[in-house]
Amino acid sequence: MSDDILLLDIDTEAALRHAVRDLLAAQCDPAAVARAYEGDRALTPGLWKALAGDLGLAGLLIPEERGGAGGSARDAAVVLEELGRSVAPVPFLTSSVIAATVLLAGDSDLVGKLAGGEVTVALVAPFTAASPDTVPSFRKHADGRLSGSATSVAGVLDADVLLVAVETASGTEIHAVPAASATVTPVVSLDMTRPLADVVVDSVPGQLVVPADAGAAAVQAALRTGAALLASEQAGIAAWCLETTVGYLRMRRQFGRVVGGFQALKHRLADLFVEVEAAAASARYAAGAIAAGDPDAAVGTAVAAAYCADVAVKSAEEALQLHGGLGMTWEYPVHLYLKRAKADQLGLGSPGRHRAVLAELVALGSPAETRS
Repeated sequence: MSDDILLLDIDTEAALRHAVRDLLAAQCDPAAVARAYEGDRALTPGLWKALAGDLGLAGLLIPEERGGAGGSARDAAVVLEELGRSVAPVPFLTSSVIAATVLLAGDSDLVGKLAGGEVTVALVAPFTAASPDTVPSFRKHADGRLSGSATSVAGVLDADVLLVAVETASGTEIHAVPAASATVTPVVSLDMTRPLADVVVDSVPGQLVVPADAGAAAVQAALRTGAALLASEQAGIAAWCLETTVGYLRMRRQFGRVVGGFQALKHRLADLFVEVEAAAASARYAAGAIAAGDPDAAVGTAVAAAYCADVAVKSAEEALQLHGGLGMTWEYPVHLYLKRAKADQLGLGSPGRHRAVLAELVALGSPAETRS
């Protein structure tokens, strides 16, 4: 890559970051986000319309020739960092990343509709799903109708169309089902800014959108891309928590001194700074590897997913503790970040699972083999 192209990419990413950050600062008020825990999700439709339509982010990963913006995983990582910094309650990860990656494996016109922000799409799989074998398989009846169920699915409450996997003799087909035809039951979850729901499809007609010879690979690519880019969201959460905590400790006074001047707190923050920077670096590497189609993408994803999840939780916990009594209040937004970080820690595979995958990828063997 030439220096000119590299500088152009950096400038483009910076412009994208500023555009998303400015929009979220104007329209994603923490008090409105917190109302999601009271059952008020009024913020989501308008905010998603602004991001998906006004900024054109719904089809960020979809090529221009198919109606999208022609962006890369690096661009999506920038968006997710900013969404993480605002714990924005929008379905970008589930629709514009995971579902879009699945749909790109087929030639359905649903791709263009998603790219244009006309519809929001969700893959019907538990939010914890990390591989195709953890994605529920739906039954296809003799008349072509579909039946099946899944629990704790993210993105379905905001979706117009659901994608379901159907196992056939030829492979895994992906079918699109109108969300209105399914029974969607919200469930109480720790992070209500990315609500989960149980889904039941009972003898509903569907549309084949990815053929059997490409379905399994499409789901695998979607889950890997989702895990890699979820790490960027976690890096954004960690960065906000660190920056906000440092800012608070610079002005909070105790015993006549600025609290941030205490040596013990300086050491804690310095250690956290190193971890947050490492998380950002690993997340960006994973996104870059996905964007470039690098053979190292699987390793980069496993490293980022395992590391960033724990750093996000630690950063949120430190923010809560170092804000003292203020951090424990409902009105202050730290609790939003802790809940998102804890929920994300299990999203698309736990850190432990990603470490196990990494061990296999770099030929370390299983934990038992390593100890022997």
